[in-house]
Amino acid sequence: MRSLLVDLHLHTVLSACAEIEMIPPLVVQRACALHLDVIAVTDHNTADNVGAVIEAAQAIAGPALTVLPGIEVTSREEAHMLTLFDTLDQVLQWQDVVHAALPPRLNNAELFGEQYVVDATGNYIRTEERLLASATSLSVEQIVAQVNARGGICLAAHVDRPSYSIIASLGFIPPELDLAGVEIASLTTLKKTVQLSAVLAHWGVIANSDAHRLNEMRAQSRIRVAEPTVSEIRLALEGKQGRAVELLPVS
Repeated sequence: MRSLLVDLHLHTVLSACAEIEMIPPLVVQRACALHLDVIAVTDHNTADNVGAVIEAAQAIAGPALTVLPGIEVTSREEAHMLTLFDTLDQVLQWQDVVHAALPPRLNNAELFGEQYVVDATGNYIRTEERLLASATSLSVEQIVAQVNARGGICLAAHVDRPSYSIIASLGFIPPELDLAGVEIASLTTLKKTVQLSAVLAHWGVIANSDAHRLNEMRAQSRIRVAEPTVSEIRLALEGKQGRAVELLPVS
């Protein structure tokens, strides 16, 4: 078994709400400074910067840092769902489904911010014109089912927040959902929310940063797994076969 520090919810400059500093080399350098072993790139409803971060990690960190491809998908109920995969091909195929489910609206950069596709060095490639920060036509159930069918895993994002979480949108987590687990913003908020702790009694919990700025990146979770793959992460969240997740306090 390996003990790995992880942050599985990071945004790049392709997310309109992210700062311009969230370019691949700086994200990777920050991850290395935090001694993270695994990160996931999860921009809103798109994966077009995932390959650049993977390439940057290979150049800067080599095998010391694993980058999992992902997308933070907004369901039609306006619940944010983290969808994670092992390969770039998997996430790009999933991206086709997500993009097809987006409304045909253009981004208002003055209102929401720019959406930049960049290369591994952070150099500008193009501006994404469609509005990515929008609800798709996919239901929570459809997202979970399709991600699982494609070999990925799905986490309900930041369930301890009062907006854009599955609990805020639906009022509960449907017990039949085949989630790998749920994400919280921090161990501190979970401990303060007694009612939420009861709701999450049957779900594996992981804490991620949801970083939109470099100084928001955190090592808040350690996983014990055989290897840094989504199937192993699922086992860790389920506490099976010697795998486990440990939530870490952040000062």
